[in-house]
Amino acid sequence: MQDKKIDAKIYDESKIDVLEGLEAVRKRPGMYIGTTSLRGLHHLVYEIVANSIDEALAGRCDKIQIFINEDNSITVIDNGSGIPVGIHKKMGIPTVEVVHTILHAGGKFGGGAYSVSGGLHGVGASVVNALSEFLEVEVSRDGNVYHQRYEKGKTVSQLKIIGQTQETGTKTTFKPDPQIFEDTVFDFDLMLSRYREMAFLNKGIYISIDDKRPGKEQKVELKYDGGIVSFVEYIDRTRESLIGAPIYFEGQQDDKIVEIAMQYNDGYSENIFSYANNIATMEGGTHITGFKSAITKVINDYARKTGYLKDNDTNLSGEDVREGMTAIVSVKLHDPQFEGQTKSKLGNSDVRGIVESIVNEKLNVMLEENPKDAKIVINKCLSSFKAREAARKAREMTRRKNVLENTTLPGKLADCTEKDPALCEIYIVEGDSAGGSAKQGRDRKYQAILPLWGKMLNVEKSRIDKVIGNDKLSPVITALGAGIGEDFDVSKLRYHKVVIMADADVDGSHIRTLLLTFMFRYMKPLIEGGYVYIAQPPLFKVNKNEKSDQHFYAFSEDEVETKSAEKGWEKGKYSIQRFKGLGEMSFTQLWETTMNPETRTFLQVTLQDAVMADEIFSTLMGTKVEPRKDFIKKYAKNVQRLDI
Repeated sequence: MQDKKIDAKIYDESKIDVLEGLEAVRKRPGMYIGTTSLRGLHHLVYEIVANSIDEALAGRCDKIQIFINEDNSITVIDNGSGIPVGIHKKMGIPTVEVVHTILHAGGKFGGGAYSVSGGLHGVGASVVNALSEFLEVEVSRDGNVYHQRYEKGKTVSQLKIIGQTQETGTKTTFKPDPQIFEDTVFDFDLMLSRYREMAFLNKGIYISIDDKRPGKEQKVELKYDGGIVSFVEYIDRTRESLIGAPIYFEGQQDDKIVEIAMQYNDGYSENIFSYANNIATMEGGTHITGFKSAITKVINDYARKTGYLKDNDTNLSGEDVREGMTAIVSVKLHDPQFEGQTKSKLGNSDVRGIVESIVNEKLNVMLEENPKDAKIVINKCLSSFKAREAARKAREMTRRKNVLENTTLPGKLADCTEKDPALCEIYIVEGDSAGGSAKQGRDRKYQAILPLWGKMLNVEKSRIDKVIGNDKLSPVITALGAGIGEDFDVSKLRYHKVVIMADADVDGSHIRTLLLTFMFRYMKPLIEGGYVYIAQPPLFKVNKNEKSDQHFYAFSEDEVETKSAEKGWEKGKYSIQRFKGLGEMSFTQLWETTMNPETRTFLQVTLQDAVMADEIFSTLMGTKVEPRKDFIKKYAKNVQRLDI
């Protein structure tokens, strides 16, 4: 039977599809949850938990339980008021069914049920339902327990009473649809990081995560009466604090509540995490603009008033004031305006003024009443100022020059001929030997090679002047051409693929970690924009026999056995070449396995959880030894192929 031929030139009524119910969500899931990768999978849980958190913010819930069940489904239970079950006047079906089967239905559109809310503004439960193999909801309210089941977004059982109870709340169980998601296995650690954050942001609320999967059983209970003060202490547990307890202040204007906790530590990086209605605003917004502006003004005013800065002295910059600062800025408001579908930036213009006013008043009082702590803070800022002044000329050299100006690129850089950054990629290669092979094997039009030699600076323990002056890092800064720190401008990036290519051994892993630490601390938009990749060179080349040209490459001994068996090659007769490093590969092998876009494998570095990323880098690369020892003890049993 022949397929019906489609005439693309004809546009009539037959070309118009009408997607009913939740079909649109299933057809275009990315429009609603961003991606169908692991991040999108975990977003489903977040949407259901966000509804429970909204109940908590409304004062109707103080306990949320999350279960990863044996079949990898998820159950979320709260002790809120329970989703209404009465017949909806407009739709003519139970309200709980409306919430789960109709987009843009919920209590967050001005009906008065919620003064503050997060989630997807009323589409959360229905989107989770649409993208699940099944979803079951149990509602406890009005003395009864009600139950209803849905499959792939469609109602498959009527709402019915299955028991009596004096308690209230909602229990939701769902299993993500494997037809939608690339991977349906939940990551406990990722969930723990996210819901620990929620527990910090909502003082006194109990959240538990219970993994019931065989061999993975564990349970963690979270409850922080200190709220975001405890959050700052948790983030800074791998660093030495300078002023004792974190500084905390809060304020309210109209329906807007502002909470801020901040601490100065002995590090050199700035860690400010912002939230609006419990939603992480990774791109900041008006609340962060107000916070940064006020902090800079207050500290400069205090430094001048107390004589730390003289009349002719230059003001401290924002970078100086925020060096070694860890802060949480959390705002809660009735009608948040987020920029973009991902809600990563707060846009409410009046929030800036409110935050500025609160910080100006409260921080001034804190500095006046605590002169010893104030002195420590000012001295930290002045020390930063001096280091930045020393680095200013070096920093200017890293900024990308106009095409008409002379650009001094690193001597070891073998640049590509293409000038469009979107088409260009740079390989940062460990060692001159591997760099030589990469230069021979590359596609000169699109691929640039920058060899590095030896271990580079650990930026977690160094100030920016040391970073810019480091002979291993300065070539990277100059080659990328986008600057560093607050001057980093991703629009000036010379290559849109920045590939770290190091040996598959302990030294190579260390170099990758050092480079990633540098990029995370001083070029974060590079990672946030998805420009950073990790090359994956193979460990083995396997030939059918010594006389044959038939071969394949493998990343592990298990893969050698599996692939050779699939090809029917007799064990013991095929020959194996083990690559101890990139330098042992010929340029043709390096191109064939690691650089050819048709055959290579890359790992893209993304930033899903900024707090978790900061925790890992400060633990592994920071000055405190104990957290690192604890980390090694915890994960030592998971290490494989240590000798590689």
